[in-house]
Amino acid sequence: MLETLVSQLTDPFRIGLILFLFLTALRTRAAMGLAMPLGLGVVFVAILLPLTTGANTVTDNGARLTMMAWGIVSNAIILGCFVSAWAVWTKVRQ
Repeated sequence: MLETLVSQLTDPFRIGLILFLFLTALRTRAAMGLAMPLGLGVVFVAILLPLTTGANTVTDNGARLTMMAWGIVSNAIILGCFVSAWAVWTKVRQ
């Protein structure tokens, strides 16, 4: 389980998707806010990646659901890092 989490945390494709999700949410925050788009994006990426990239390696639905659950956790950790860095950046700029 820990190796699954570590592999998801170091996946550059996942990090890129979360980064651009965060940047898009920042650009549209006046109209949409931040919480809802980021929360739905985290869940979307967590479901999307095991269904597309790991389709050949995982055939069991239970294992696929486990990967999705760990994906939500890892996406939230990655997004938390980006949000923290953005909060520090805006605090320093002021």
